[in-house]
Amino acid sequence: MKNVLCERKTHQPTEPDAIERRELPAAAAQAVRDTAREIAVTIDTMPGLSARAAVTLTDPALIELVDTHAAHLPEAVRTVLRPPESAAGAAVVARLPLRDDELGPTPRDWRQAAAWSGEPDRRHASLQLDITMLLLARCAGEPFGWQGQQDGRLVNNIVPSPGHEHEQSGASSTTLLTPHTEDAFHPRRAHLLMLGCLRNPDRVGTTVSSVREVRLDDDQRRRLSEPRLPILPDVSYGTDFHQYPAAPVATVGDDEGRPTLRYDPAYTPLDDADAEFRSAYAHLGAELERVCRTPVLAPGELLLVDNDVVVHGRVPFTPRYDGTDRWLKRVNIRLPRRRAAAEAGESGYGQATVTPFGTKYAETPEVSPG
Repeated sequence: MKNVLCERKTHQPTEPDAIERRELPAAAAQAVRDTAREIAVTIDTMPGLSARAAVTLTDPALIELVDTHAAHLPEAVRTVLRPPESAAGAAVVARLPLRDDELGPTPRDWRQAAAWSGEPDRRHASLQLDITMLLLARCAGEPFGWQGQQDGRLVNNIVPSPGHEHEQSGASSTTLLTPHTEDAFHPRRAHLLMLGCLRNPDRVGTTVSSVREVRLDDDQRRRLSEPRLPILPDVSYGTDFHQYPAAPVATVGDDEGRPTLRYDPAYTPLDDADAEFRSAYAHLGAELERVCRTPVLAPGELLLVDNDVVVHGRVPFTPRYDGTDRWLKRVNIRLPRRRAAAEAGESGYGQATVTPFGTKYAETPEVSPG
């Protein structure tokens, strides 16, 4: 399966005001960091706290602390973290106080980052950063994870990893990460994606393209709105999903007259479609490239992406693997938003969500965390 978008290192620069720019007031931003530090210290003194659930951020006692403290953060935090409102479908939020010397080296993969969260000499700094992201995500909506991805962690680490340079996943580097809907294969994918930048010395850009800025004629829109092809899980979920039915899904949807998008060309078997559908899909890919913008996140900045409207990716870069590479943290967030009823019958290839905050926004029954 080939990528639709060409593999190139430069894209249309971000236009003024095209992507919303927001800023956390200094006092509110500091309150988030101080609260995360307080929670990290508190859980170290709590008897009976599950070590594994603590580092995956799913222990009920920790979740209760996050829930309680998030509710008492300044209202400005929730205001700044509201879903993107412009047609671009994305917003950059500045600036969370962050010092490079508190991070330690960039881990070589998510497993190393996870291990550091449990090591006594690294735990406080690593765990505080994860709790910071979780507090922010809780102010935006309902954070959740995936049992089959990064061991069920609510906060994922996105770093270049040796041996994964050319694959279509967050661990890649030297190849273009093709713009895609996050977890497009699953009916319970995030409504809102939050990416937090810890380190980005090479100014690697994150690409974003909104379906609400593309041009499709009536015939193209009709073809793309019909369920024609499935979208398969990406390699971060493994390969053991062939036992599940691969249901065809609609690429372009509709939300009260406004288009929505479910798109992942790297994991869509386009060769199985007819010529007319492939032509419409290729045109959509070209349009997404035409409207593509590439914000470059600085340390302490967040990127909010409306996952029902925007596809995101990353330009290629050369990793050094010396502890100074790009390092992002990612959180999936659910909002009180409904999707097409037809999605409820999809299998999701057996992938279950981890929902320690409950199922307030559930559309179908959830699997509780193990």
